[in-house]
Amino acid sequence: MLAIHEKKAAAVDLYRPLRQYIASAYSERDAATADDDLCAVRDLRAAAVESPSLPDSSSLEQRRAALLAYARALALVEPRFPISPDRAHVHSLSFTWHDAFKTNKKVGLPSVHLEKAAVLFNLGAVYSQIALAADRTTDVGIRTACGAFQSAAGAFAWLRESGVAAKAVAAGATTVDVTPDCAAMLEKLMLAQAQECFFEKVIAGGKPPALCSKVARQVGVFYEEAYAALCAPPLSQHFDRTWVSHVQLKAAQFYADACYRFSLDLHQQEEIAQEIARLKIGMNALADAKKAAKGVAAPLLDSVNKLESNMKTNLDRAMKENNSVYLMRVPEAGTLGALPAASLVKSTSLAEVLDASNERLFSSLVPDGSMKALSKYTEMVDDIIRTQAEKLQQSSEITRVRLKEMDLPDSILSLEGNVSIPADLKEDVEAVQISGGPAGLEAELQQLRDLNRVNQELLVQTEEMLQKEASEDAQFRTQFGSRWTRPQSSTLTKNIQDRLNLFAGNLKKAAASDALIERDVKESYPLMSILDRRPIESALPSISRPIMSLDGNEDAIVGALKQSLRQLESLGAQRAGLEDHLKEMKRKDDILPKLMAGVGAHDDLFRKEIAKYDPICAEIADNIVAQEQLLLQIQEQNAQFAAVFNLDDYKVARERCYKQIAAAVAKYQAIKKNMNDGLNFYVSLQDATGKIQQQCSDFIMTRNIQCREMIEDVQRKLAGFNLSSSSHNTNTPRSSSVPPDQHSPPPSHAPHAQSSYGAPPGGDPRPVYSQPESRPPYSQPYPTYGAPPQQPPYGAAHPGQYQQHPQQHQPPPGHDYGQPAYPGWRGPYYNGQQPQPQQPGPYPQAPYSAPGAYPPHHQSNYYRPQ
Repeated sequence: MLAIHEKKAAAVDLYRPLRQYIASAYSERDAATADDDLCAVRDLRAAAVESPSLPDSSSLEQRRAALLAYARALALVEPRFPISPDRAHVHSLSFTWHDAFKTNKKVGLPSVHLEKAAVLFNLGAVYSQIALAADRTTDVGIRTACGAFQSAAGAFAWLRESGVAAKAVAAGATTVDVTPDCAAMLEKLMLAQAQECFFEKVIAGGKPPALCSKVARQVGVFYEEAYAALCAPPLSQHFDRTWVSHVQLKAAQFYADACYRFSLDLHQQEEIAQEIARLKIGMNALADAKKAAKGVAAPLLDSVNKLESNMKTNLDRAMKENNSVYLMRVPEAGTLGALPAASLVKSTSLAEVLDASNERLFSSLVPDGSMKALSKYTEMVDDIIRTQAEKLQQSSEITRVRLKEMDLPDSILSLEGNVSIPADLKEDVEAVQISGGPAGLEAELQQLRDLNRVNQELLVQTEEMLQKEASEDAQFRTQFGSRWTRPQSSTLTKNIQDRLNLFAGNLKKAAASDALIERDVKESYPLMSILDRRPIESALPSISRPIMSLDGNEDAIVGALKQSLRQLESLGAQRAGLEDHLKEMKRKDDILPKLMAGVGAHDDLFRKEIAKYDPICAEIADNIVAQEQLLLQIQEQNAQFAAVFNLDDYKVARERCYKQIAAAVAKYQAIKKNMNDGLNFYVSLQDATGKIQQQCSDFIMTRNIQCREMIEDVQRKLAGFNLSSSSHNTNTPRSSSVPPDQHSPPPSHAPHAQSSYGAPPGGDPRPVYSQPESRPPYSQPYPTYGAPPQQPPYGAAHPGQYQQHPQQHQPPPGHDYGQPAYPGWRGPYYNGQQPQPQQPGPYPQAPYSAPGAYPPHHQSNYYRPQ
């Protein structure tokens, strides 16, 4: 970063010339009374100007305080001591100052304005040195440096805006460093370095790339403004080339850094094409600046080279990804918008620290009458400015209201085809068009149909699973009779069946609601179709020329009206210029030197000075009169225009079109809301049905395990019974009194029962299962599915041994899955006769699983099928 060197000055004896003026203009007694104040001013100048400066921070702070104190003293010296070559003024006092950037140049003038300009310049230079001396590796150091750079910018801004620099130049100052142009350049340079401190802080804090890009871009903007000032006269030939190269390279560096940070954010958003374009633009800017920059410091070159290397690495990576994956066209540099910037700094106002109202120097030298006279004159000027400004603003407001009443210039624009709609209505239409418009509702209706079908299929699949298990249970109950002691499936699945029936009912109501929506879309499409017009202004009526014309003067009427409107616009621009001119006159109006000189009476001086405002007041009055006459003329021309082109019918048709568009927007929004409610319902129902289906799969698996165990138990009991009977009646044939269902099934029948549940055939060894008596009986409904393990589909081979699932308490019906369909039938969406209470489901929304033209939710805009 850069710091400004102070201006050097020659020693000056303030005491003797000022005392001689007091003695001659006032009295020797007044001179003796002011002796202490004169000594104080002399000491203040010696401390602020003539003392050597040291680079340590404490010395810089003392120097800053001394410069501020001397600047306040000069504010009191200026109105009391007219320093000029005039023999009646302090003519023997001359201030000599060297140029800060070319020390071999100097200027000496009997002007307090040169002294004030030099002191303000040195104040800004000291602030810049304080900032450069701060340790920016710490948070405290960064805050100190940033604040000091903003204060330096404030000092140079005060030098330019207060008119001190302009007055010094007018007095004959020839050194470039105190000109308004140089002060403006230095202000931008200090703001750039203050913003750069903020950039270092956000980078160290790990802020998002988008924010870092905005901060960096503003740094570059400030450096660019400073570089533009350095390249323009009178500064172009005044500064050392290393200064210009430094500022130029800094501007390019932070522009490139902004592109680099912005490209990081684009990469996160997968905007690869724009990322490549931004990186190329930044690298080109760096390359051009490096060619032109000569003699810059090595640390700056190292920083630029490191940035360029990082950008090249990211560019190579982005181009490789684009060529292999995204295949996006890289936009031209001219088609990209400007990088956003965020200014976090501003010039610190020095009005408070330079305020000398509390200082008591030379308070006895200025009569109260002179100060009251100055205050009176200021009030007179303020009253003129306020009155004329109110007249101008009132005139502009009258013009706006009158044109609005005549519907101008909108009617002229409509005749030319440039129609418009109210801003709020246009925003609503744009929102509708962005969301797809009425033409896109059919796709959403199809999505509702698909989701209804998917939920219907899930319910049917779940019902078939339960029916299959119940039929198998009934088959074994018939085969084994009373020995088949486990509970029937219908008693265990009652709650699940009730919930499935509830879901089916909700789904049926949802289908009816979908039909209402579809009918509403078809019936309302003629109304909503106007929203598909692009641009929407094409749907508005326009003023058309009359079919038959008696005298053919339509073009003359329109041309005269346009000419009058252009004249009215010119008068409005003139009023704006007059108001600015008034403010500029007041800013430059300074009669304090004339008051202090005491030439003539105050009233005569006031009349003479106030008279310079008379010409601009006359111009304002003429402008207002001309506007009133022109408005009357426009009113007559507009009446002819309205009669020829039938404006009344056009306004009625336009208002009717506005209402139609508003009604179409309202209808579209209502239908869109109902569709969104339907989509949310189907997604929630699909999630709940899927959980019920998983619960049924777990229930069936458990019942299969129980079935195999019970079959083995029955077979063991029958085998023991047959052995006992054989020992007592070895020659007795099988008794015909034994019921058929009590006979042990033949071995050839066993595989039939076992193969239905995945059991191995034949006599393969099996794991020993516990007896049914040791397991809790299925006396309660199957527990609600909580966190099921990942099971294979029903009927597929299980990868391991079956395990008994622990039983849990069955919640009441409708606890988790008994929710009604989406709430449309309780409001404008469904209109059901018997609404059911809506229960918030604890399940996240399931992804839409119906086949269709919609990409999976996990795929980004850059997804390409391989």
